[in-house]
Amino acid sequence: MKRGFGLSVLLVLFAASSLAQQGAPSPAKAFATAPDIPYDSAPNFLKLPAGLYLGEAVAVATNSKGHVFAYTRSGEASRLFEFDQNGTFVREIGQGLYGFQMAHAVRVDSQDNIWAVDEGTDMVIKFNPQGRVIMLLGRRPESHGFVPTTPVDRAARAKPYTFGRPTDIAWDASGNIFISDGYTNSRVVKYDKNGKFIKDVGSFGTAPGQFNTPHSIATDAQGNVYVADRGNRRIQVFDNDLNYKTSYDNVGAPWSVCITPGPHQYLYSSNSYPDNNNSNAFNVTGEVYKMELDGTVLGKFGKAGKQLKEFSTIHAMDCRNENELVVGEITSWRIQKITLHPQVQTSSR
Repeated sequence: MKRGFGLSVLLVLFAASSLAQQGAPSPAKAFATAPDIPYDSAPNFLKLPAGLYLGEAVAVATNSKGHVFAYTRSGEASRLFEFDQNGTFVREIGQGLYGFQMAHAVRVDSQDNIWAVDEGTDMVIKFNPQGRVIMLLGRRPESHGFVPTTPVDRAARAKPYTFGRPTDIAWDASGNIFISDGYTNSRVVKYDKNGKFIKDVGSFGTAPGQFNTPHSIATDAQGNVYVADRGNRRIQVFDNDLNYKTSYDNVGAPWSVCITPGPHQYLYSSNSYPDNNNSNAFNVTGEVYKMELDGTVLGKFGKAGKQLKEFSTIHAMDCRNENELVVGEITSWRIQKITLHPQVQTSSR
């Protein structure tokens, strides 16, 4: 094989793999028809101190006080910021922490503990509300960098207490921990509230219970587990023991999922505009779907773009309030606070 031809083949394969992981549009699965939900975005919601800027806004969460936590990739560092309910900067948490390298998710549990999921160090870090580290799951690789992976490696590397580029975290009412793990291991792992391994499920593939980049995770009040299987363009649902139940495959490529609290819970899923410069993706992605937990699509809002009320690669969502979402975007380096007005609905797609 000629050198130039071999390089071309490798580049084509790499591009195809990247598009598959990022959730490029697939004609095989139809989008749900859903009414548009009117909404507004608060301009300049977060107020950073002079000289401090957000990087890639890959993770956002709120606590019981309405404070906003943003875990961002900025330069060569990942940083965790806290803002009050009005968007005013409060503090930085864990500055220079060994477990911070490449931010991926931040979530806040029912006791207002803050959990950071770091894709680069293969670690999940629990902070108490005061910002002190109180639990570590996973271990930073000695190589201090990503290890090349193949589908064969994925299953071999999945061990109870080590991760392969983990992506997100959720809990049930008993405090059991569920981690989507992730780019390398293609699985979901369950631990008890003290971090003791219970069970995992998943391998790389397209069958029910298999994953191609489990990118986000959420639980409902009954303890069911919802996994954004981004590369397979579906949300997979498992019971509390990680037994497969069903899939929803009509809302595009789910980059982020979240479930509202309260007696009637809703599921939000972002079909994000992927950061791959694919012009075909721009016109059919960018929206967020509002769903019943059984997969019924109730409505949608948003479109791809970088203006206010447009979305450029939503990587994380917080929906502690059903009609007030906070979303973090990678390619526009920002966090938007979205207010929905579902009582007024316009024409459907």
